[in-house]
Amino acid sequence: MTGSPSLNRREFLAAGAAAAAACAVPSRRRDERPRNLVLVITDDQRADAMGCAGHPFLETPNLDALAARGAWCRNAFVTTALCSPSRATILTGQYAHRHGVVDNGTALPGGIPTYARVLQTAGYETAYVGKWHMGAIGDEPQPGFDRWASFKGQGSYFDPTINLDGERKKIPGYTTDVLTDLAVEWIRGRGRKPFCLALGHKAPHALFEPAPRHRDRYADAPLPVPQPDTDEAYDDAPRWVRAQRNSTHGVDGMYDGRLDLDRFLRDYHRVLLAVDEGLGRILAALEEKGFLDSTLLLHTSDNGFLLGEHGLIDKRCMFEESIRVPLLALAPDWIRPGTRVEAMVLNLDLPSTLLDAAGIAAPATMQGESFLPLLRGERVPWRESFLYEYFFERAYPQTPTVLGVRTAGWKYMEHHGVWDHGGLYDLTGDPREARNLIRDPVWKDKREELARELGRLLETYGGRRNPAWGR
Repeated sequence: MTGSPSLNRREFLAAGAAAAAACAVPSRRRDERPRNLVLVITDDQRADAMGCAGHPFLETPNLDALAARGAWCRNAFVTTALCSPSRATILTGQYAHRHGVVDNGTALPGGIPTYARVLQTAGYETAYVGKWHMGAIGDEPQPGFDRWASFKGQGSYFDPTINLDGERKKIPGYTTDVLTDLAVEWIRGRGRKPFCLALGHKAPHALFEPAPRHRDRYADAPLPVPQPDTDEAYDDAPRWVRAQRNSTHGVDGMYDGRLDLDRFLRDYHRVLLAVDEGLGRILAALEEKGFLDSTLLLHTSDNGFLLGEHGLIDKRCMFEESIRVPLLALAPDWIRPGTRVEAMVLNLDLPSTLLDAAGIAAPATMQGESFLPLLRGERVPWRESFLYEYFFERAYPQTPTVLGVRTAGWKYMEHHGVWDHGGLYDLTGDPREARNLIRDPVWKDKREELARELGRLLETYGGRRNPAWGR
């Protein structure tokens, strides 16, 4: 796959108008003062990889405190469960088929309005620290950010080489700690101007390497048992799911046989400990500077991760463990402690929410909605379904292209590029998605209803029922 999804004439003209609009000074609502913004993005953190989510052994005291002091969006999802497309969506508020970053090697096209460019134009000081991961291995400074501190591609867990505003410097230490140091340093240097900091952690992306201080943690913790490889377990599942067990992203293939599942699962949780500690340091720095009460802090991830469910150890697919992410919010004078948001919130909504918190109207190019009213406990109309998309990658052919729709209680999937059936799951009665109802005649009406809803969502957001892309 090369290039990005092609645009029709209407989309091309809209994109040109959007680029011009991004250079204009955005309007600010009169009823809101400028608010500092902090966005922390982990890499492949599951929605349940937090103590507050009921995890049986993972200790995340700072994430738990964030949920207790602020809001926890319990139904947060990504629209594409893959690093680069999701990160581009978080920047632009657009679906992958619209912004064009449909794989991990494509750069974000120039001219698309991002929350950072809009905020910078409005007078915000902006910084990006950490993993960028768009455009193959590039680490060059990107538009919209006054401060830039990133590394090439996936980077490394130790002694990272950081591009600091155009100059590369190798910094000794554990990468999660190094990135936290840079973020804290930048916060401490802020003055009266409003600011926006985005911190993109490498952790917990595979291959996992915990900090030395955490290497022996959870040595005796009970681990989940992967789905067994039996005909009964895969009854009615799409055939590609069982076949993927023996691939690099399956429990029986494990990165071409290079890894041990027990160590893999334990290290996944170990690398999150430094992330949680770093969050505590970010909160402390905001409090020390007196910024906490005038800041909206969001913690989320670019996608989830399977840890043996369906026999898989990756993301990309539309199963719950892949598409669900943590989403916590703190704004002491806006959000009541212990707020729980049950509505379906998307990575697509993050840019509009950040701009809303700054009192700035989101550009018309952004396809998401601000969930700030939900965080503040307001009753507002909200989505009842959302579109999911993933585009086949030549490097990982074991996962097909998928288009799907998820509602509060149901999920429908269509797979493309393989001779296989799709998926229909009753999430209320079968939250583990163990029984695929797609070929059960009892559920014919539900299947057709959700197929129509998928078509409606694709039309609404400018997608294609039969995905095709290229220049």
